Amino acid sequence: MTPIPIGRGKNWLKYFQYEEERDTPSDTRNILLIVFTLVAAVTFQAGVNPPGGVWQETSDGHIAGRAIFASEKPAYYVFLIFNTMAFSNSILIIVSLTHKFPFHFEIWVASVSMFVTYGSAIFAISPGESIRLRYVLITAAGPFVVRLVVLVFNLLLRKHVQNLQQESHSVHG
Repeated sequence: MTPIPIGRGKNWLKYFQYEEERDTPSDTRNILLIVFTLVAAVTFQAGVNPPGGVWQETSDGHIAGRAIFASEKPAYYVFLIFNTMAFSNSILIIVSLTHKFPFHFEIWVASVSMFVTYGSAIFAISPGESIRLRYVLITAAGPFVVRLVVLVFNLLLRKHVQNLQQESHSVHG
């Protein structure tokens, strides 16, 4: 193991960067699981309890239990969209990294349950005029759709390369 650089002028950032020769896939997966579990926890909490909290009483046109931050519509949309994207992406990474783990089905069930809980919470605290369901759903589905497109593209590319190799062997064979 490489000693930790001590002293002036040492590049700590470079020392702690990922190195394929040094870092095992298992260690890397474990670190990613920790990081994305933290992201999921933080974004879940931020969605359930948004910045500024919720109105405590129904008065002055505000409804108890609704997000105070939602009164600033553009800022609330930005917060909600990016928080949902981070939450969705973290769930995707967690489920992907735990593929073929024991209790994988249970991890899926827990992840879907957490996703539904997150969704119901943000819809419960968001005033009806402040939130557009389709934008949030598109944002939540975004990381999953992008991943699916990449997988399909890789599959088609692999098939294309195999066909080219077979044609090359049949012409030269």
